[in-house]
Amino acid sequence: MVAAAIRDIAIIIIAIQSIVIGVLLAVLVWQVWRLVKMLQSEVQPIIRDAQDTVSTVRGTTSFVSDKVVEPVVKTSSTLIGMRRTVSSLTADLRPKRKPKKPITPPVA
Repeated sequence: MVAAAIRDIAIIIIAIQSIVIGVLLAVLVWQVWRLVKMLQSEVQPIIRDAQDTVSTVRGTTSFVSDKVVEPVVKTSSTLIGMRRTVSSLTADLRPKRKPKKPITPPVA
């Protein structure tokens, strides 16, 4: 008789414990769902701002490339070409230099 009463009490305690664990698990799932929704609403503006920044950087690099780098490269290449042309045209007019003798160390 005593064993049956202990068994019945243990079953009741386990049933109550299962109900409490189920309720706590449901609360946990609900809290995780709310956290995910909050993170989505917080992250979306950050992603939008990052995309706007990337777009601005692309525009800036394109502008700098078109307005600064390209003219400098064209001017530099033109000047180098003119310098080489003048150098090749005046090569016959310059006196020939004697090649330098290699420096040899004194023999001991």
